[in-house]
Amino acid sequence: MFILSFTMFGAYMFTEVISPLKPILERTYGWSPTDFGAVTSAYGLFNVFFFMLVVVGYLLDKLGIRFSTLASAGIMIVGAVMKWMAFKGFFSPVGEIDFFGIFQLKEQVFFATLGYAVFGVGAEYAGIVATKAIVKWFEGHEVALALGVQVAIARLGSAVPLAFGALIATKTSVPFWILITILLLIAGLAAFFYYNLMDRKLDRQTNSARPSTREEEFRLSDVMFIITNGGFWLIAVLCLLFYSAVFPFLKYGPDLMVNKFGVSEAWAGLLPSLVPFGTIILTPLFGNLYDRKGRGASMMILGSSLLIVVHTIFLLPFITNVIVAFFNMILLGIAFSLVPSALWPSVAKIIPQKQLGSAYALIFWIQNIGLWGIPLLLGIVLDQTNPGIAAARKAGEQVTYNYTLTWLIFLGLTVAAFFMALLLKVNDRKKGYGLEVPNISVQD
Repeated sequence: MFILSFTMFGAYMFTEVISPLKPILERTYGWSPTDFGAVTSAYGLFNVFFFMLVVVGYLLDKLGIRFSTLASAGIMIVGAVMKWMAFKGFFSPVGEIDFFGIFQLKEQVFFATLGYAVFGVGAEYAGIVATKAIVKWFEGHEVALALGVQVAIARLGSAVPLAFGALIATKTSVPFWILITILLLIAGLAAFFYYNLMDRKLDRQTNSARPSTREEEFRLSDVMFIITNGGFWLIAVLCLLFYSAVFPFLKYGPDLMVNKFGVSEAWAGLLPSLVPFGTIILTPLFGNLYDRKGRGASMMILGSSLLIVVHTIFLLPFITNVIVAFFNMILLGIAFSLVPSALWPSVAKIIPQKQLGSAYALIFWIQNIGLWGIPLLLGIVLDQTNPGIAAARKAGEQVTYNYTLTWLIFLGLTVAAFFMALLLKVNDRKKGYGLEVPNISVQD
């Protein structure tokens, strides 16, 4: 569990490596909010439009966990190096690439986008692998607690760049800061090699290296079972809405702290970093609660309702006190712990083990629609509602963005997530998935 978590720590760290740097990138490279939105949204680009998550989920179920650990880590490293090259100066920060006369991107922005899109395939692949591997090792025991610990350690990787990334990039440089995170990804690849030795030993002990009968083998037709399962779609759409209201916040939250709450650029990500820091304790705690007491659907409803409160507070223009922002971040951390600690273990109650890799892959694919579309939409809306601000900031003027209209997008997502969680609980009562039932077997 800790080996898997370490690699995901590196993946999450690279995911948020430029999140607190928006003001720095605007001033240093002349980026606009749309440029920033294009790069930060690229994480889900290939996953969504080329169905890469469906592909890697199928590869995981067919070729196994051990192959998938190394493949996912390798893809992450390739994409991360491409993104580093864009910031290092291998590509022009002012030259533009024209896409058939439809739209243009700065050359640097294009290659940073391309690298992050490749990285996103590997990171989501690794996330699916880690989730299925932990279910394999902990099924029938404290699976939610184990998944919670894994997520908590991984999200520590989000907290570090949010809290200290802007300071490090200011003291050194943006490319140097990105390079640090790439070295962690390489260490994660080495950790996956060691994990494979342990996984092979487990298979020998349990005689589960291969399915014992032909009927147990995964078939492509099993995907039909997944996509015709009503419970699957409810939990997948809830995942899409909830994560779209949280992960893009980590991209734009630091800039909100600068523009609305008056936090300095060097420490812009410190308050948003409280969100993943808080999940380090709370996600395992809530996971253990689900294991022993159940109430998974109720936990998802509560977490979604808390998120409505959080984004309402950020939306209201007259709330500018940094102390209020601090306590709001703590509330967001609670919500961000409640829903995932119940959501991911619940998938294993709805979908059989042999189809679990593909089910997680499909959910991650649906989630990536939001991870691609929402950051891009936020950047465009921010640009359109604040004309000339990016140029003024590049010129060194002290200007601020108005985030009020932009935040309506987050609020709409949270309200929709709340109603989806309610529908999931109603469906659980009808179908008897056991989402409100403890995960630990009676004999344990």
